[in-house]
This record gives sequence, C-alpha cells and structure tokens, in this order.
Amino acid sequence: FKKPPKPIFYPNGVRSGSSNYPRTELRETSNDGRTRTKWSNTKGYHVMDFKAAVTAVPRGKKHVVVGQIHDSKSDVVVLRLEHPTMYVNVDGKNVLALDNNYALGRVFSARFETYEGKINVYYNDMSRPIYSFNHAISDESGFFKVGTYTQSNCDKEKEKGQTCGSDNYGEIRLYA
Repeated sequence: FKKPPKPIFYPNGVRSGSSNYPRTELRETSNDGRTRTKWSNTKGYHVMDFKAAVTAVPRGKKHVVVGQIHDSKSDVVVLRLEHPTMYVNVDGKNVLALDNNYALGRVFSARFETYEGKINVYYNDMSRPIYSFNHAISDESGFFKVGTYTQSNCDKEKEKGQTCGSDNYGEIRLYA
C-alpha cells in the first residue's frame, strides 16, 4: 500500500455550501461511491470507525474537526480538536474533553454508532461509549463525514495576527 492520503486544508481554500471554512472530507456514499448515503437512526444500525492523526493546525485559530454525523440541517456530533484539547462537540458545544493534551501526530481511533435514536461516541478502542446521547434523525438525512475541516479562514487567521499562506494549514492523516 502507498502512504495514506493527506487531506490538507489551507485557510484560504475553497468553501462549500454555507460553510465559512474550507475542508477536505470524505462523505458517506453507497458502496459504488455514486450515491450519497442518507439514513434514519430510528431504523437500523449505522457505524463509522476510523483511525487518524491530526498532524497540523492553523497557527491562529487551532481548531480542526476530524469526524462528524450530519443530519439535514447541520452537524449533530463532531470530534473536534481545539489544540491541545480533543472534544466531543454536540450541536456546536464542547460537551466532553477526550484528551486535554493531544500531541500533533498522535494516532487515535474513534467510532460513531447510532441506532434507536441514540448516538454513541467511542475513543481509542474503548469497549464502552465515552459519550452517549439521544438524538433522533428520523427524516432519512443522516450521514457520516471524516477528514480535515479546520475551523479557521483567512479572516480568523488575520484576527490572530497570522498570515494566510500555504505554510499555514490544518491536516489530518487517515489510516483506516
């Protein structure tokens, strides 16, 4: 195998949809990659496992979202690094610190599982969820995403006194 791809995000990159921040993410699709998968977590069992390392954060606003569950409106739950702290973030609020001293480049594993209107988050091969909550996605709009979604842009970097060149970026490495 070749080395895994390096999703890199520069604060001055292209933005998509209604986002204020550029990103490079893998979005859940059908097995052939042609259809965007959507599901309800009130029916069936849905899971995303991944192994990754955050290897760079923007110099000013050092925030990177690594993985998430989305519904038709927005993200429901995300794994978010606000360097140096890795969080579970629900509805835009950090609800649990997973690692208060995350070192860039440290490989971690995560799992999002959802069924019967419940969402469970696992971190670093724990056998029990580290965080669970009820959130029904009943309109067949749920899907998973993983990749580099840094929560910064040129305006945020300039506010923090940083330049917005190609040497200022966020990056993750996906291993599985």
